[in-house]
Amino acid sequence: MDQKLIVVTGGAGFIGSHLCERLTKEGHTVISLDNYFTGTEKNHVEGVEYRKGHTKDIEKHIPETPDLVYHLGEYPRVAPSINEPEKVWDLNIAGTLGVLEFWRKKGGKLVYAGSSTKFADDREDGVEGKNRSPYSWAKAANSELVANYGNWYDLEYSIAYFYNVYGPRERAGQYDGSYGTIIETFRQCHLGDKACTINGTGEQTRAFTHIDDTVDGLVLIGQKGGRDEYGIGAKEVYSLLDVAKMYGLEIEFAPATKVTRSSGSTDTTKLELLGWEQKHTLEEYINECKK
Repeated sequence: MDQKLIVVTGGAGFIGSHLCERLTKEGHTVISLDNYFTGTEKNHVEGVEYRKGHTKDIEKHIPETPDLVYHLGEYPRVAPSINEPEKVWDLNIAGTLGVLEFWRKKGGKLVYAGSSTKFADDREDGVEGKNRSPYSWAKAANSELVANYGNWYDLEYSIAYFYNVYGPRERAGQYDGSYGTIIETFRQCHLGDKACTINGTGEQTRAFTHIDDTVDGLVLIGQKGGRDEYGIGAKEVYSLLDVAKMYGLEIEFAPATKVTRSSGSTDTTKLELLGWEQKHTLEEYINECKK
């Protein structure tokens, strides 16, 4: 495989750090651009060059011309975005426009990390899934904009959709600010012998996908993906109650929020045609965590 110069925005974050690690091990030159909003220096991996800055200033921070850009560096969570629309706009609209303009001028391929929240069912009051939160709206709009930039300027791109990624380096909401993920939050409850809090009935479902499977998908999409959208998701679907029970947790319930939702698995056929296969399950991961 040809060695490339690859930029990863959000390279000090959960998914970004694992992606940087994999790309570096494969012999690529990797530059991370991160503003450390949710990223951390604890996620730095050997061999990656780290630059601190906002994605809207990417041209200033990265004068090089990369072969490939993975754009993961955006505002990360659904629920908190309801109270922080200005942060979503700054990071996911202004920041992403900066990345797209960088891509337009430099060329190369862009892999955009879209959000599966845009596929959520419509709410009972008729609000579309993609319009449930500032985060969901911005991510859905950006997916359209990436495709348009590709078509307007004849640029190579692929869009990847993540499905509730879990694994090492995750953030836990109850213990690490409000931007945490479900599996790590529940894992910390298990380790601390604390009850977990679920908004709503707990019957809402998710397809939880291991970080290694997610990175496998991202690497293949970067190598072989066309101007298309690719879902990276596990086949199994669990309710939040299922997950809490797998951890053996006591459950406390809180009212459902405007963003409380269910989601299912995704069709991974297009990704499998690139050579991807799911190698991990949530049940195996939780059983390992409990040992």
